[in-house]
Amino acid sequence: MLVVVSGLPGTGKSAVAAALAARSGAVHVSIDPIEDALLGAGLPRSWETGVAAYGAARAVAEQNLVLGRPVVVDAVNDTEPARDTWRAASAAAGADLAFVLLTLDDKAEHRRRLHGRQRTLAHVPEPSWDEVTARAAAYAPWVDGTCLRVDAGRPVDEVVIEVVDRLPGRWLPGRPMRSAGDAHDPVTRRTTDSGSTRSSAATGRHGNSGT
Repeated sequence: MLVVVSGLPGTGKSAVAAALAARSGAVHVSIDPIEDALLGAGLPRSWETGVAAYGAARAVAEQNLVLGRPVVVDAVNDTEPARDTWRAASAAAGADLAFVLLTLDDKAEHRRRLHGRQRTLAHVPEPSWDEVTARAAAYAPWVDGTCLRVDAGRPVDEVVIEVVDRLPGRWLPGRPMRSAGDAHDPVTRRTTDSGSTRSSAATGRHGNSGT
């Protein structure tokens, strides 16, 4: 299964994704360190390099999915082309896909987190609050039913518990797989033999770069 943790910078995507991967034994793939490595190798800071980071992350995710390993990705995913990256990866690997969108309505808390985070990235600069608000205004809406929305204004462990509870249990050790009809949210998508996708909660329902 591929779980893609999405949201604006500063909402806690990397922390939640890392904790979720540690809890489930999944492989964690994060966009920003990949882009940082590309920049460190001499690529220019540009949208093309951002796209390349998504492509590299997709390759890593896809290879692990083919081997039967669950994967957790964290990325902003603010455009449909970015989201299509993960749809294509899950389809190619024949794996289930779930998008998780972290939201943080408390602007003061969001700003505090953004200004307070300390990362070890040498080449990817931290965005300003103005840049984050501009990105929020341009963030492509999600089609209803295609992502699991989770309030990120709580401690990481509480957020992870909610995500785990709302995702199908097949990928988590020690948890029985819920039947499709028992799924809490129609967010999990399964690849069919023809390469198309369908909602595991309701067969036939279809949902529709930067770092």
